[in-house]
Amino acid sequence: MMIRLTLTMIVITLLSACSTKQSDSITLSGKVKFPDDRFKMYITQYRDGEKVVTDSFQLAEDGSYHYVMNTSLPGEYNLDCQKWQSVRFWAEDENLEIDFRGQDTAKIKIKNPPYVYINGGDKNEVMNHLNFNNYRSYQVMIGLSQGVYKATKDIPEKYGEIAGMVYGVTGDDDDARTRFLAKEYADRNSVLAVVNRLRDKTDKELIDATLATLKKTNPSYPPLVKYIKDKEEARAAAEKVKLGKVAPHFSYPTPDGEMVSPADYKGKFVVIDFWASWCGPCRNEIPHLKEVYEKYHPQGVEILSVSIDKKEADWHKALGEENMEWTQVLAPKAGKQTMKDYQFSGIPFIIILDKDGKIVAKQLRGKKIDEKLDELLAK
Repeated sequence: MMIRLTLTMIVITLLSACSTKQSDSITLSGKVKFPDDRFKMYITQYRDGEKVVTDSFQLAEDGSYHYVMNTSLPGEYNLDCQKWQSVRFWAEDENLEIDFRGQDTAKIKIKNPPYVYINGGDKNEVMNHLNFNNYRSYQVMIGLSQGVYKATKDIPEKYGEIAGMVYGVTGDDDDARTRFLAKEYADRNSVLAVVNRLRDKTDKELIDATLATLKKTNPSYPPLVKYIKDKEEARAAAEKVKLGKVAPHFSYPTPDGEMVSPADYKGKFVVIDFWASWCGPCRNEIPHLKEVYEKYHPQGVEILSVSIDKKEADWHKALGEENMEWTQVLAPKAGKQTMKDYQFSGIPFIIILDKDGKIVAKQLRGKKIDEKLDELLAK
């Protein structure tokens, strides 16, 4: 009798295990305080550097939502609330409740969305920390930018130099907080969202340690496998833009339609400035680039500005406002391939090529450009 009962229990346990197979969906629910019926709720994900809309849905009449999302491709996603706020979340096996304020009801609307909290499980606890860190970094950057602007109002030529120093400090602080999260949550799948924000150059040891922790529990976890594959490809691409390497080829049009490439500058030093009309720090760097052009162009130095603007009209408008004398070109598809080839994710990204078209300096700002050109010309 005891043997028969034991066998029965084993069969029940096995059947139970089969019936509790992990679902490939989660439920997203919540409420929007001030809905904007002109727009939907959108779920997006970055795939190969492009933001892709994976799902969309409407709010109910009372501003609430209840949506079942397919998670056969687990990973980091973004929930956009009717184009007013958004929040990054980890979609895998946790049902999430996310409330939004909704549209801005103030008379004067300012693009400064509030922090959005995710009610979920352990994986999205990591996302909450990461999102709050990003939110506070943005708030601090706004405050400091205003302070630097006021402090240099009467000496605008100093803005670029001082802003560069301030942004450097805030960037270091943000990196330190991100490293802390990677160490604290190394055993959670969603730590991949944190690791993805670490710098391969300075954080390789931490990245490798975090990945090793994840591999112990789930070596075939699809987001982990994809991350490792993408990272290997990125490292191979980074090898191609190391100092001393010939700059990757491109050929982009000027406003007049003439195609220009780095190869056209063989025999001259060239400063390449990757920028965009919507980038504040890029526009703030332009007055100094004008000084660089005036000082070094007579000595054989050229400047090439490569815009990654999405809209050509925005680029033309900025060119009219900035009145830059040197060659201007526009990269196609918002510079997606350019950013991949030259391995940068933020702008302005300024590099210098020598007379053989080889990269001799990267990530320069302000007086660092002058110092490097002085060194090259002295040789």
